Amino acid sequence: MSGSNMVLSTGANAPFGKEDTVRVTITWRHAPAELDVSCFMVGADGKVSSDDYFIFYNQPADPHGHVRLQRPNDKTTEFTIALKELERTGVDKCVFAATLDGPGTFADVVGCSLTAQGKQSHITYSITEATSETSLVLAEVYRHTSGFKLRAVGRGFNGGLKPLAEAHGVTVEEGEPSAAPPYTVQSNISDTRPNTVNSKAEEEASFPGSGKINLLKQNVQISLKKKQIDREKARVAVVFDASGSMSKLYSKGTVQKAFERVLAVAACMDDDGEMDVWFFANKAKRAPSVTERDYENYVKRNLPEIGYGNIGFGNNEPEVMTDIILKYTKEVPNETIPTYIIFFSDGGVYETKKISKLLIKCSGTPIFWQFVGLGNADYGVLQKLDDLRGRVVDNADFFALDDIDSVTDAELYDRLLNEFPGWLKQVRAKGILRS
Repeated sequence: MSGSNMVLSTGANAPFGKEDTVRVTITWRHAPAELDVSCFMVGADGKVSSDDYFIFYNQPADPHGHVRLQRPNDKTTEFTIALKELERTGVDKCVFAATLDGPGTFADVVGCSLTAQGKQSHITYSITEATSETSLVLAEVYRHTSGFKLRAVGRGFNGGLKPLAEAHGVTVEEGEPSAAPPYTVQSNISDTRPNTVNSKAEEEASFPGSGKINLLKQNVQISLKKKQIDREKARVAVVFDASGSMSKLYSKGTVQKAFERVLAVAACMDDDGEMDVWFFANKAKRAPSVTERDYENYVKRNLPEIGYGNIGFGNNEPEVMTDIILKYTKEVPNETIPTYIIFFSDGGVYETKKISKLLIKCSGTPIFWQFVGLGNADYGVLQKLDDLRGRVVDNADFFALDDIDSVTDAELYDRLLNEFPGWLKQVRAKGILRS
């Protein structure tokens, strides 16, 4: 898929292809205070190697000139990135962030957007979901096996520069005399270090708790090999029912555990090791995409508020399904990599006609729906998917669990992957998925 003329939503990504150089431009129409835009050139551990790789208004380039900052006017900041030269360094990604240097929050910032422009690529991302943050990670240019990509992040920090900088290895020294350097840096990589994969011990030290996901991944791999799809790649997404009846499962941590178990599937299968996430009740909410490096307390951090004026209390599967189909068929279509949706619901499914129509409509696309019931509720049409006529291929499966916490990882992964392999063969045979 080409990165030409792409419009990204939060969590989405797009490739740069064979671009040698790209220009990343951040613009805004109004801000309540001075908006300082910066770039952290970080290694595989997410930290800068020294203060030379923190690019901001007082330090507009790194020592090698791979990233250069310019400010054409007071509402625009531009970065020129030499991707070809960056490939030969130990820099894993360039993280672009903005901080309000004064009163107000990003809810008060109007018309903020990011554009990445190359000879063949034109990618845009509008920042529309910020609220009380005073610092915001806008996007990141990161390494991928196919070349550099741009990911729309939109993740905030409530505390200004300090938590933002420290998250990327820069410690802000508060209360120092004005003549003193404002930053100290935790040095972790060298710019000329080869692009190597961390050992398991290094990975777990850099990302505490990732050992849990590593153990889950072992069980996923066993299931994938049994199903003879251990070499398959797929875009993986998870959908969580967030209606009022799910509150107990959220409060006792059941949803977070289910999230972690599904994240292990994405870590094994997704081409980026990244999982897209939706929550829904009466309304649908896209949450930030996530990898195994940022999974702890994810549900608590990103669960939208239920109730009137928020996402509601009830069940509206068609709305979230429509948004999922929009993303994977219009916003970021891909005819060579399948999309695998794991959809959790505690029942109360009543929109039979709308759900049926959506499944029929997208049956000619490379999207597979794995519905999982939590408890003994009324699942309506989900229990009759095998009888749903009019589809190009059977593109959905359903099973219910009385208690997901009591199901072993091996059993869960075997059931999640039960019909997916057969669907892969069908969509390839019909040319829906191109190998």
